[in-house]
Amino acid sequence: MGNDPGKSSYMVAQLGARMHYAVPRILHSAGRLGRLCTDACAAKGWPRLLYAWPKRFRPGTLQRFLNRSPRDIPARLIRSNNALGLRFARDYAKTKVALDRVRLFLSIGDEFEDWVIRQDWGPSQGVFVYNSAGSRILREARRRGMRGAVEQTIAPYPIERGILTEERRRFPHWESEDEFGTAPEFDEFIARERREWADADVILCGSDFVRDGVVAEGGDPLKTRVVPYGVDSRIDSRPPQRHSGPLRVLTVGVVGLRKGAMYAVEAARRMKGRAEFRWVGAFKMNPAARQDLGTDVNFVGPVPRSEIFAQFDWADVYLLPSLVEGSATSTYEALTAARPVICTPNCGSVIRDGVEGYIVPIRDVDAIVARLERLADDADLRMAMGEAARRRAAEMDYNAYARGLIEALDA
Repeated sequence: MGNDPGKSSYMVAQLGARMHYAVPRILHSAGRLGRLCTDACAAKGWPRLLYAWPKRFRPGTLQRFLNRSPRDIPARLIRSNNALGLRFARDYAKTKVALDRVRLFLSIGDEFEDWVIRQDWGPSQGVFVYNSAGSRILREARRRGMRGAVEQTIAPYPIERGILTEERRRFPHWESEDEFGTAPEFDEFIARERREWADADVILCGSDFVRDGVVAEGGDPLKTRVVPYGVDSRIDSRPPQRHSGPLRVLTVGVVGLRKGAMYAVEAARRMKGRAEFRWVGAFKMNPAARQDLGTDVNFVGPVPRSEIFAQFDWADVYLLPSLVEGSATSTYEALTAARPVICTPNCGSVIRDGVEGYIVPIRDVDAIVARLERLADDADLRMAMGEAARRRAAEMDYNAYARGLIEALDA
């Protein structure tokens, strides 16, 4: 393109508050943020009046909205569309199946992109967008002679749909019949991702799993860059404790097919009496299927983000048997909490097999149980892996993510 990427400032177009606006915060810290265009945002305009509401009396929905405030980014750099964001949140809460969500993503994505194109992009020489809400913006950037970057936040949709269609055959009554169907909207969603890859100068991926998926679905391998995420390693968490009771196994995430809930349930059934399993997260399954979960896992439902690390304090081990992810934030949080992690390669985790925990094949309950039994039998190994996890978290923290992001954009 017409600009030297090493000197480019970027306009970031972001639906939602992904990773607490990490990308625009990093760019601003580096003096490289030209503009942030986002949806619901409490950092400027009338939403700031809502902070006068006493915190202890705020409804949960209000507090979540007020959390959408990009820390350390001046209000003068932000353009927000609160009406669109609030409508998106309202309509998303009403969706029941994947087709509903895909239709909403397509319509909101179109509206968001049209709105962003009409905004003043400030001194930006490039644009940064996220998959499914950036194809028109990237084309407009190309028309202006500007550089474009897209972040693919999860494996491409054909891969997600293929894996989860197989899963539906295994557990046919868990989710609705059209959950991964063949409606034309699904094809349009896939086409949109591919247009974004074609129009971008760089495709950012949180893990090798995502990158391999992009390449398999037609993305240019020369454009792709793997940039693992990071979390704030300063988060306070209690070190793991030795105890004489059963092994404590924690999972965080939505209870459903994609996270591999049934494989955790089966592992818990096999380890009954030797391990306690706790799953934190909302349910995404048909009510009639909940009886399949049994009682061997304690499903506690969702908890506020502020309480997540109290859950890690309880745990000895973190388990995530996911089938499709991008680069699961919860595994970074587990490392920060100094807990060994057992996960699949499809989690996109930065753990190393046998060092900070274990990587097991998807759907392999035998492998999950074998690794859990080893950790249950060897407290010294748990402690050593926990310490290795703490060191790994320090290596893969927010600052490391910032360096990797800037290097990828400047490549």
